[in-house]
Amino acid sequence: MTTDSALTPEQILSAAEDVLRRFGPAKATVVDIARALGVSHGSVYRHFPSKAALREAVTQRWLDQAHDSLQAVTAETGPAGERLHRWLATLFAAKRRKALSDPELFATYLSLVGEHSGTVAEHVEVLTGQIAAIIQDGIWQGEFTPVQVSVTARAVFQATAHFHDPAHAGEWAGERADADFEALWALLRAGLTGRWGRSDLPSDLPSDLPSDAPSGKTDAASGQVGAP
Repeated sequence: MTTDSALTPEQILSAAEDVLRRFGPAKATVVDIARALGVSHGSVYRHFPSKAALREAVTQRWLDQAHDSLQAVTAETGPAGERLHRWLATLFAAKRRKALSDPELFATYLSLVGEHSGTVAEHVEVLTGQIAAIIQDGIWQGEFTPVQVSVTARAVFQATAHFHDPAHAGEWAGERADADFEALWALLRAGLTGRWGRSDLPSDLPSDLPSDAPSGKTDAASGQVGAP
């Protein structure tokens, strides 16, 4: 049993995850979460002012779980192409693992994500910011063709949606999933390292990221390149 004075937000979120797994988002209540913790529901409300705030925090926690491993790849040194491939593969593996190892909880989170579009939009901005940092590194290294970085980063994220958008989760266990991912990556890499079929693209196309931004460093909250 957890005492009221020792209760932490992280304990509440962990208990909320368990309760959501058991009852689903439609039936789970703050009282259920408090009962699982052995505290009063008022104690839960001292950390989260409403049921909606708690559900949003649970959603944010779930989305954020991918950020640390992806940020680690972003901050690595080395060829940008290898890092971008590893970044996309890490995202795919994380989403597939969640969907296949705990399908009930995954379905619950899909429901919660649908309630908090703003939280999801912020999550996407962080991810595309990390892709942008890697692409910028590739341009500075001479590995990628100069492009408008933020636009291209979003295009890469959208192009790979089949491998991270939960709408496609039912196909991730298929025997062709990995081969299809690698085929798409080969196409993306060809585009990033080639001239996109254009001979008029200037080699000094300006970047839309700060010229003094350190290689591969992004701010975890915003996904933007910034000071270490």
